[in-house]
Amino acid sequence: MENDAAELKELVRKELLVDDKDPKERLIFLDVIHRLGIAYHFETEIDDTFHNFHNKIYDDSSYEDDLYYVSLRFRLLRQHGLFVSTDVFEKFKSEDGSFNKCLDVSDVHGILSLYEASYLKVHGENALDETLAFAKAYLTSVDTTQLSSPIAKHIARSLKLPLHRRSLRLESRHQISFYEAKSSHNENLLKFAKLDFNLLQILHNTELNEITRWWRNSEIVKNLPFVRDRIVEAYFWILGVYHEPKYSYARMILNKFFKIISILDDIYDSYGTIDELQPFTDAILRNEKSCIDQLPYYLKVTYQVIQDTFEEVEKDLDLEHKSYAVNYVYELMKVGCDSYLEEAKWRHEEFVPSFDEYMRNGVFSSGYLYIAAAAYLGMGEDATKAAFDWVNENTKVLKASCIVGRLINDISSHKIEINRGHVSTALNSHMGQFGTSMEEAIEVLRSKIEEAWMDINESILGPKPVAVTLLTRAVNLTRVLYDVYHDDEDGYTMSQFIKEEVTTILIQPIVID
Repeated sequence: MENDAAELKELVRKELLVDDKDPKERLIFLDVIHRLGIAYHFETEIDDTFHNFHNKIYDDSSYEDDLYYVSLRFRLLRQHGLFVSTDVFEKFKSEDGSFNKCLDVSDVHGILSLYEASYLKVHGENALDETLAFAKAYLTSVDTTQLSSPIAKHIARSLKLPLHRRSLRLESRHQISFYEAKSSHNENLLKFAKLDFNLLQILHNTELNEITRWWRNSEIVKNLPFVRDRIVEAYFWILGVYHEPKYSYARMILNKFFKIISILDDIYDSYGTIDELQPFTDAILRNEKSCIDQLPYYLKVTYQVIQDTFEEVEKDLDLEHKSYAVNYVYELMKVGCDSYLEEAKWRHEEFVPSFDEYMRNGVFSSGYLYIAAAAYLGMGEDATKAAFDWVNENTKVLKASCIVGRLINDISSHKIEINRGHVSTALNSHMGQFGTSMEEAIEVLRSKIEEAWMDINESILGPKPVAVTLLTRAVNLTRVLYDVYHDDEDGYTMSQFIKEEVTTILIQPIVID
């Protein structure tokens, strides 16, 4: 299998480097490579090609009247961090600024491409709001029964969640099936994508087996039966952050730290009392073992597991002269525990904070700053001290990721939280402060999620204070939320909601003829 994949990889590379390929064909080829989840094999070639497209954007008039091409180029270049003005869409509008009169309404592919491009908008681009509204209304009204199967399925998936917000590993499995259904598919490209998917699945299962052994042998399983036993679901989550082979070590580290924050969440959210949690938090904040002497046994075990895990990773990273990075993660864990304690006090007092107060705390209780820092630990040379300082500053993209994480979690788990007697949620805070209904509050939260995504898009397009590989993980942390959380469905807590997705990427290999 590996030899076949290596041969096909070189054939795909040769086709990618063909000099005289038509611009539209080249752009579509790049899009397919990305959708199929194999772009990581050709990062240098793809980067060079996109920069060439960007450098010639105002000289290339070959397809300027092709809505599909213009929209695809806009989306791909922006996703790659290269700014393209929204002016490229002006020629498709009538004098009153609307699309309706100038577009060929039978151009389903073009309007779908326009719809996907609209989700790369940043603050102040009101024209793209109108573009999105037009494209969404059009696609919603299309009779998909009259369309070929692949495009009909693309429309259905995009209306549920735009391509820009989907995690690559899970999406690649769907895209492979869609691509195979196209009569014009490239056989070498398709077979390579299938082989690569299966080879990665083998690697991922090897990693999962190892992390499962670590979990089963830990003191947590033996002494804390109340915590969520979600090692597979946690690993599924992490694959959304990075699935590439070169990040195998990073995944192993992140899995351990991910489970720590999950355990802490369970303790603060469901099990511990205020009288127990206050001294436990003090012990974490002071990093002093003597502070736990009077704590119940389960918290002593938790504290020791935390210390052992941090010391283990610190020792491993010392070989790379990066042991200092572990302290950044510990400091962010302390911030997380402090925010968890605040929420526990609200719950104990049946106090509903203002929405702003809730969100100030919620950015940290989302755990995403901690997870981002932990995700960088095993990423090699790119994860510099400056990169960890950047995380510690809670910069725009990371804060936006925290906001999306907090709000998506709250929307999906609201019913569960209410049943537990938790009154301090984003929805309750908004309804209490502004007198909104549940439905109105949900719409407000969704609008704030959209605002956060514009912050994320601006970070993709703006100056890069850290390596692009690190910025990509921050964006991926946001994307994977949509794999785990759905309306009224918390797939991490109630794992049956993501059973099919987990099976798709971890259990079922792709059949290759």
